This record gives sequence, structure tokens and C-alpha cells, in this order.
Amino acid sequence: MKLINRIYSTWVTFWFILFFLMLFPFFYIFLQNKSWYPAAHNCNRIWGFMVFLFSFIWFDRERRFKPNKQNNYVYVANHSSYLDIPTLYLTIPGDISFIGKSSLGKVPLFGYMYSRLHILVDRAKKNSRYDSVLRAMAKIETGGNVVLFAEGTIPADAPVLAEFKDGAFRIAIEKQIPLVPVTIPYNWIILPDDGKFLAKRHTCKVVVHEPIDTQGLTLDDIGELKNKVFNIIEAELIAHLGDDYRQRKSKKDSTLSQAGV
Repeated sequence: MKLINRIYSTWVTFWFILFFLMLFPFFYIFLQNKSWYPAAHNCNRIWGFMVFLFSFIWFDRERRFKPNKQNNYVYVANHSSYLDIPTLYLTIPGDISFIGKSSLGKVPLFGYMYSRLHILVDRAKKNSRYDSVLRAMAKIETGGNVVLFAEGTIPADAPVLAEFKDGAFRIAIEKQIPLVPVTIPYNWIILPDDGKFLAKRHTCKVVVHEPIDTQGLTLDDIGELKNKVFNIIEAELIAHLGDDYRQRKSKKDSTLSQAGV
């Protein structure tokens, strides 16, 4: 089985890199002018579509609301795999900007594209975190949508949720725009973040929940809003993963309790 997984992983990696290299000249051209950035976003969608297609991964989108093109949204998703970014590109329409870790900007070629289309943040630096929030709000003011991973990074215990960061909720409240929870239940199975880079075939499922209105909320409501979104995403994970999720969460809670956390 391991041999089959390695062969499949090599196959996936080959197409992942090849399609990006084929599209990079177009990325480069479209990134020379901000008015062409929507075309660069579409290149990302083409890249993601082709990778999923050639990896024989069935893509299942469940949208529980239809975005209004006149509105801006803050999308907040759970994070369990490096496949989450292309998954969301194939799910969320329009002009979107991710807030991602600064190390992505250092990846050859990919970093050139990512750092221009998206917002980089060094979570170890308070000023960088604050600046990323300001840039995200500026993006919204120009008509774009912002996408954040609620946990800020891939948790060691994924798919079990880690504590949510404030950023997404602060942005939505500050701009008084809807916040949309997104659940990605299976990407940790397809490509786990365990350092082995062994891919497995499995349906890629993504659920876009109904938006949560933030009109009238203040920064004092961040905690309550975080809990509400946490419960929505966790309930959806349990609906798909059932006892597996419950057992993993129980194990995590037990470990934290023994450590006195």
C-alpha cells in the first residue's frame, strides 16, 4: 500500500508542478498590472482544476447560499492540508485574497505570484499581524473578498480544530460585512501535513455555510462570534467524520489535560 501511495504521490506532485510551470508565464504577465489581477486569479483556478482532474480527485462543492456580487465577504475556513488553498479557489468566486504565512512568499516562482495576489503575515511579529489586518480591510474597500484560515496554521492534531485567531472576526466586524464559515472535512486525508507528502485518493468536499451578519456588532463581540463559527465548522466536521473526529478530539483533550493546559 505504501508503494502505491508513493507512486500516486509522485504522480500528483508531477502534475502540480508541471501545470504551475505551464501557467507561470501567464501569471507573470497578469501580475504586471493590478487591473489584470482577476485574470491571475483565474489562472489559479485553472491550475487547481487541472491538478484535481489529473489526480483523479472528485470535487464536491456544497454552497448553502449564493454570494451577492454587490457584497463583500470574509470567508473563514478550517485548515488541515496544503490542498486547502486550491480547494477554496475552486469554491469561492470573484476577487479573493488569502492571508497566509510569510514563508510562502519565499517559495521560488510560487512566492512571486502569492505575494502579489495575497497578504503575507509573519505571525511571530505583532506589527506584521496588525498590518495584515489593515491590508485586508483595504482589500475589502476596493471590492475584494478576504479568505482566512481560522486557526492561522495547520494544527498538529488536524482535522481536530485548534483555537481560532481573532483576525477574520475583527475584519468582518470592523467592516460590518458578512462572515462566511467554510468547512473542508477531508483534505487532511488526501494530503496530510505530516512531512511525508504521501497523497491518497479521496473525495474533496467543501461546505460553504450561510453568512453570519455582523451589522451592529462591535469588537466586544469577537469572542461570541468566534464561538459561533467554531461550533458551525466543528458540527459539520462531526457530521462527516463522526466517531473518528470525536475520538481524535478526546485524545487531544486528554493530552492537554495531562500537560496541565
